[in-house]
Amino acid sequence: MNTSKQTKNIILAIVLILVVGSIVLISIKKPKHLASSDAADIVVLTNSSGATQPTDSMHPNTQTPTTVHSDAVTANHNAMIAQEAKQYPRGKELVGIDNYINTQPFKLADLVAKNDVVLVDFWTYSCINCQRTIPYLNAWYKKYKDQGLVIVGVSAPEFDFEKNYDNVSTAVKQLGIEYPVVLDNEMQTWDAYNNEYWPAEYLINNDGFVIHTNFGEGDYAATEQAIQAALKARDAELGLPDAVPTGLVNPVDVVSVNGSQVNSPETYFGSNRNEYLANGTQGLGGVQNLTTPNTINLNQLYLDGSWNFHPEFAESTSSTTKITFQYSAKNVYFVASSATGVRAKVLIDGKQIDPSIAGSDVSPDGTVLIQADKLYNIVHGTSYGQHTLELDIEDSGLDAYTFTFG
Repeated sequence: MNTSKQTKNIILAIVLILVVGSIVLISIKKPKHLASSDAADIVVLTNSSGATQPTDSMHPNTQTPTTVHSDAVTANHNAMIAQEAKQYPRGKELVGIDNYINTQPFKLADLVAKNDVVLVDFWTYSCINCQRTIPYLNAWYKKYKDQGLVIVGVSAPEFDFEKNYDNVSTAVKQLGIEYPVVLDNEMQTWDAYNNEYWPAEYLINNDGFVIHTNFGEGDYAATEQAIQAALKARDAELGLPDAVPTGLVNPVDVVSVNGSQVNSPETYFGSNRNEYLANGTQGLGGVQNLTTPNTINLNQLYLDGSWNFHPEFAESTSSTTKITFQYSAKNVYFVASSATGVRAKVLIDGKQIDPSIAGSDVSPDGTVLIQADKLYNIVHGTSYGQHTLELDIEDSGLDAYTFTFG
């Protein structure tokens, strides 16, 4: 009897050990939760009838019905998705977003689940190439937002001041942006898309696939035609009448640039990237006391006076300083800031800048007040050519980031 009890106890113990072991094994094999630094693919879940699961969104799309598909329609749709999966990559979810403008927090999957077509635009507000693209984005949003298009501006900062919510929010208002903007301050969404450019557009159809991309300025017609095609395909899939507007937008507030005639590179001041600094030590942080030579060369940066080189910018630290740059382009832009406000006199080819070519940030007296963290429009020329720009700075405390040209 005792032997029998012992045998039962042993068997029971073995069973318990096996059960516990199985539970532990199952726990080890459970998939880990997605880390905050990873971005999930955008996948649309459907129910057994093929209808898209309803999800709230910031986009009041007036043409998104809740359609329950027949089994045949569902099968065709699944076959189409399988074909798209062979041809296109899936869009990536927003990840690491620090703040939202013109919207409450949302996910791209929420929009796709509502059968929206989504245009993701990577930009940063002090980038002139991005600024020249904004009129087209604004026009597309106005034209197609009621047809199923959502534009999401992903603000991916090049400089630290572009991480500031107030700075970005102010720029959004000044540029007339009404579509949602999200702040990707740690560049996690940028990395998820393996993006390398400002600006960059990724068009995601209502099945969650990236069906069109465009990097840099230009090719606006191709992007708009891709938007129209995606919206038409969406309407056909949902059984909606084809009401997608035709034609191409033609914004009036566009600055046209002939890239082949812009022969000066973006030029950085900070020690991390000041490869064009001609009269100082490139890549060296700290204070350097510099003197402009008698002879200057095209596309070389010359600084005069005392300058403290930070990784992103060079700070003027003496009472009078000067920047000299010989450029080959039509327009000149200057990314700069100052905590106290610093005024600089603008000279072109040794003379005060002519009002006919003065940029919008230059006063009638030929000076520019540098204060806010932003891109300043210094020269708005009438023709392409080679000229020497000088900025005579009246006080210390100017933070110079970069020259860009157009």
